[in-house]
Amino acid sequence: MAVSRRHLTPVGERISVALCTHNGAAYVGEQVHSILAQTVPVHEIVLGDDASGDDTVAIVRELAADTDVDLVVREHSPALGVRDNFADAIAATTGDVVALSDQDDVWHPERLATLVPALQTSSLVHSDARLVDEALNPLGDTLLESLEVSEWELESLQTGHALAVLLRRNLVTGATTVMRGDFARDALPIPDGWLHDEWLAMLAAIEGSLVLVPEALTDYRQHGANEVGAQKLDLLAKWKHLRQQGSGAHRRKALRATSLAQAAFDRGIGDDETRALLIAKARHERTRLGLPTWYPSRVPAVVRGLATGRYGVFSRGALEAARDLVERR
Repeated sequence: MAVSRRHLTPVGERISVALCTHNGAAYVGEQVHSILAQTVPVHEIVLGDDASGDDTVAIVRELAADTDVDLVVREHSPALGVRDNFADAIAATTGDVVALSDQDDVWHPERLATLVPALQTSSLVHSDARLVDEALNPLGDTLLESLEVSEWELESLQTGHALAVLLRRNLVTGATTVMRGDFARDALPIPDGWLHDEWLAMLAAIEGSLVLVPEALTDYRQHGANEVGAQKLDLLAKWKHLRQQGSGAHRRKALRATSLAQAAFDRGIGDDETRALLIAKARHERTRLGLPTWYPSRVPAVVRGLATGRYGVFSRGALEAARDLVERR
C-alpha cells in the first residue's frame, strides 16, 4: 500500500539513486560525477543497464570504485525498456530516500540538499530543470517553461493539490524526482500503459503527498536521442499534432485511468471523493476512446463533455475537445 502523508515518519539518512542506462557512455560519466559531488552524500547507486553495447557499466564501476558508495549493478539482456528498468532498479534500492536518475543529465550540487527536506511531509518531490544542449549549454528555457505550465498548475503543484493538475496532464518528470524509499518500493509493480514517473506521481498525488520545488536543480540534456525529452511546439506543429492519426494514445489513457481507479481501491488510498473522481476520469477516457470514426458523429458526445465540464477537469479543456473533433482515426 502506498504511504499516506498522515503516517509519514522522519526521513532517515540513507540515500539511494536509481540510475538507468542504455548505451550511455558518452554522458554517464558526467552524471555520476554530479551524483558523487552532491553536498548531501549518496550512499547507494543501483545501476540498471539495459543491454548496453558500449562501456557504460565499466565507466560507472570505475567512478564508484574509490568511493564509499555501495554500487549495485543489474544488467538486463534483453533490455527491459525504460519503465521496467526503472521499476527493477527501484525495487533493488535500500535507501530511506530514492532519487531517480537518467544517464545523460547533470545534477546541480545542492539538488539533494534542497529536495530531501521536503520529504518530511511528502512522499514525492520534484523540481524544475534547466534545458541544455549536448555540451551543457543552456537553451534558454526550463523544463516547465517548455511545457507551458500555467500559474494555476504551478500553484497547485506547490501547495499539495497536484491531483487536479495530473488528472489533466502529467507534469512530473522522473529525472527531477526524489521519493521516500518505502513509498517508491511499495508503488510497484507499475501497471501496463504507465511510465514509471507518471505512475509514481499519481499515487503520491492521490494522497496529497506530492509537491513541486520550483527551482531548476538539474541540467536536462537535449541531444536528439533522449528516451523522453522536452520540446516546445509552435502553432503549426500543434495543429499537425491535433490532426495526426491516433496512435493508440486514447486506448492507453483509458487503460491507465481504469487501472489507477482500481489501484486506489486495492491499495486503500484516497478518500471517497477522490476515488469517485478517479472513476469519473476513467469513464471520460473510455468515452473518448469510443468516439466514432465519422467526424460529425463525434459532435454530440464532445459537446456533452464540454457542457458537463469533463474536458476541463480530466483533459486540457477545449484543446482536447478540438483534438477529439478533428483527429483522424
